[in-house]
Amino acid sequence: MSTTNDGNGAIRGRLVLMRHGQTVWSESGQYTGRTNIPLTDVGEQQARDAGERLRERFPQGFGEGCVFASPLRRAQQTVLLAGFDPQPLDALMEWDYGRAEGRTRVTVQQMHGGEWDVWRDGPQALDQAMEGDWTETLPSGERVPVHNGPGETVEDVYERVQLAIDAALPRLAEGRNVLFVAHAHVLRILTMRWLGLDPHLGRLLRFDTAHYSVLSVYKGDRVIERWNC
Repeated sequence: MSTTNDGNGAIRGRLVLMRHGQTVWSESGQYTGRTNIPLTDVGEQQARDAGERLRERFPQGFGEGCVFASPLRRAQQTVLLAGFDPQPLDALMEWDYGRAEGRTRVTVQQMHGGEWDVWRDGPQALDQAMEGDWTETLPSGERVPVHNGPGETVEDVYERVQLAIDAALPRLAEGRNVLFVAHAHVLRILTMRWLGLDPHLGRLLRFDTAHYSVLSVYKGDRVIERWNC
């Protein structure tokens, strides 16, 4: 995918990306793909604060049909607490970590019996014996189901996020700003898709909980305008 194309000159709006607020697994370092866990109390306040920062940066807000969010609970909580009315968009769901889901990197490596990196190796490099279903009890006492399947490759996610970009493009061409509320890995991969770069380079971008970034077009090139604000 090229970093420039004939349509870039028509893009006048900005694509704003916001990561969901803190969860217990974002703090513990457990891979959180499709497991539907809620925000912590800290995460809820982060979401409210992020909404205030966005309204300061974009005082005109986001028009009807210009806010999209992952259907996963932590993203939906974040966008609502931030004060926006979203449309759910499956293409914004987090990377399916498959056999690594719900486990820390150290635990995954112990089970794998060697070095493993999600960006370099992907879930499919892990032993199929790590697949299965189990239940995690959160500190609140809530029990959440965890599924370890085959998962997605980074290339799978890179293809999927184009559907989200395609949903935004007509609105951006009209000069409207679009807000995506989702997850760290998927938004970093989406940024690489926006720029036309290798999806693996997304690992070089830090994206903290309840922070936002801005993608746009500058002199015909798709660019990162702001990051991790």
